[in-house]
Amino acid sequence: MLKTSNEGINVTVAKNAGFCFGVERAAKAIESEIARGIRGQRIFTLGKLIHNDTYNAYLHSCGVRVAENHDIERLSDEACESAPVKIFVRAHGIKREVMELLRASADKNPHFSFVDCTCVFVNKIHNIIKEHNDPEGLLLVLGSSSHPEVIGFCSQFDGKICVFEAFDELINALDQGAIPKDCAKSPIVVAQTTQNLGEWEKIKKFLVNLYTKPLIFDTICNVTENRQLEARKLSRANDFMVVIGSRGSSNSAKLYSICKAECENTVMVESAEELKGYFPLSHKSVGIVAGASTPRNIIQEVERTMSKENFAELLETSIKTLNTGDIVTGYVIAVNDSEIQLDLGAKVTGIIKADKITDDPAAKLTEMFKIGDAVEAFVVRVSDVDGYATLDKKRVDNDKNWYKVVAAKENGEILEGKVVEAVKGNVGVIVNCDGTRVFVHATQTGTPKNTDLSTMIGQTVKLKLTEAENKKAKGSISVVLREERKKAEAEFWASIEEGKQYTGKVKSLTSFGAFVDLGGVDGMVHTSELSWKRIKSPAEVVSVGDEITVTVKSFDAEKKRISLAYKTDAMNPWTIFTTNYAVGDIVTVKIVNMMPFGAFAEIVDGVDGLIHISQIAMTKIAKPADVLEIGQTVDAKIVAIDEEKKNVSLSIRELLEEAKALAEAMPEDAEAAEAVEEAAADAE
Repeated sequence: MLKTSNEGINVTVAKNAGFCFGVERAAKAIESEIARGIRGQRIFTLGKLIHNDTYNAYLHSCGVRVAENHDIERLSDEACESAPVKIFVRAHGIKREVMELLRASADKNPHFSFVDCTCVFVNKIHNIIKEHNDPEGLLLVLGSSSHPEVIGFCSQFDGKICVFEAFDELINALDQGAIPKDCAKSPIVVAQTTQNLGEWEKIKKFLVNLYTKPLIFDTICNVTENRQLEARKLSRANDFMVVIGSRGSSNSAKLYSICKAECENTVMVESAEELKGYFPLSHKSVGIVAGASTPRNIIQEVERTMSKENFAELLETSIKTLNTGDIVTGYVIAVNDSEIQLDLGAKVTGIIKADKITDDPAAKLTEMFKIGDAVEAFVVRVSDVDGYATLDKKRVDNDKNWYKVVAAKENGEILEGKVVEAVKGNVGVIVNCDGTRVFVHATQTGTPKNTDLSTMIGQTVKLKLTEAENKKAKGSISVVLREERKKAEAEFWASIEEGKQYTGKVKSLTSFGAFVDLGGVDGMVHTSELSWKRIKSPAEVVSVGDEITVTVKSFDAEKKRISLAYKTDAMNPWTIFTTNYAVGDIVTVKIVNMMPFGAFAEIVDGVDGLIHISQIAMTKIAKPADVLEIGQTVDAKIVAIDEEKKNVSLSIRELLEEAKALAEAMPEDAEAAEAVEEAAADAE
């Protein structure tokens, strides 16, 4: 630890402040490549190399640009001999599939290359998870699910993954069933490299008692451990602590929480300039710690700012004076779903209630804010006695974002938002882009007349602004719906062709057919195209609301007419018949009609066969009705099929003659059968 003294104030800088090994390795790698100055070469980092805006701004000034995962293939295609591309993988690491894409791209194009700057401690976690990967296993992670390091190493696991940021969150997940208490296999347990060591020890002890032989790996970086232990020690020894680091950095946030727990007077700054709003008047000892992504020059700048020459200036500007009506920026020091508290660098703490942050009653402040977030707000009231300042964030947001609303109206932008209320024939929509409340009249909601607008509450809708005056906005949902319908209709007509199949919903029925909604465009299925049988009404085949598959027979794009067919060859009764039956088959048929020359019998629905009068009985009969009656079921033999005329000939007589011939060929069997029948009759 480095100690200095400024007129009675002792300043101690932590030994482990600033770049850790992994970050320094990444920084040296990219700085070395910049120094090479290869002509025409384009250098990129895959995401931000480290969590420090100042350092990333320095890289940008050197010509380094930030690429995202979706840019890889494009950059690989663009790379050539005169303009090679080199990508540096951030210290936090990347997902398994992204690394595979980088390797494939580098193999494909010799002018495209990448440098893996993943921290060795992070790589260790990747390797552990790869080694124990199990699609049926369980991976437990102490860390932030949104942090790139965690996203990266979790991609190596194909089983169930549960991520939690604290011991209490683990317990809640277990109680709610999000994490199974019983596992067929030993769970794998790891921690993000920058996690709180004390929290990790508590979790390990708990999991050892919960599971049988859990596979726990100590993956918190030893530099992180030393940094946290030193921060805790410094916080106990000093009455004012300065944490230098990016508010988006996980390890800096952990340092802040550790220091704040031990020393109430702890502040976080990203640069020396911010100290002017924080430096105390009465504290005698100051400790300085810095996150792993903080460059040495920023730490030195903070030290110089606190030097003897600058101390007088710091004293003069140390405490902010707040007045009602001021616009102030503070940093979140506490958050729950009813309010957030801000460190304003003043004698009072800023308080913003939920209703002064958002109009969405379902919004959760704990999801919207995290410790260290910068928040701008309007000062409503200051109470030095209570030590609090009442603030209003909505007022600042509304003032600051109103120009966006005006611009959106002028540009005809489509906005998205959530319906939060229904009142006096209007619905109120909170627009996602800036939290502005837009009112939409019932006639502009795109719903049928007399619809209960309260049913729309909670829906996500798209709208366009129709008015934006005096900080009041009105909009129309139906305008967007019409535009989307027109776009969908144009795309439909551009792609339609005869023979193409669509799945649509039956919209309405008429005496001559059914209208089908194909997705904003209607087509008509004529009655003759609904069924192979002759039907009196389309309702015999389909109903309104049915989802059916239809084929385009013909269309007229100019007149917007589409002729559709519902019946298919597979539905053709003749096809069904010929697929399942052949000459010589014996079938059970139903008599459906009588004629002087014979009887017609239904073989399958839609296909009838003729039993000629000469084929009904073994003896001559005057008419079919002498033997048969309508509705009677009989067995008959298929004796002929005329494919061209689609006629079927049936015979009952052939079956009777075959039975007689069989009986004559085996008289004993016939007599035995007759005796059994007589005995059965006697028994009755």
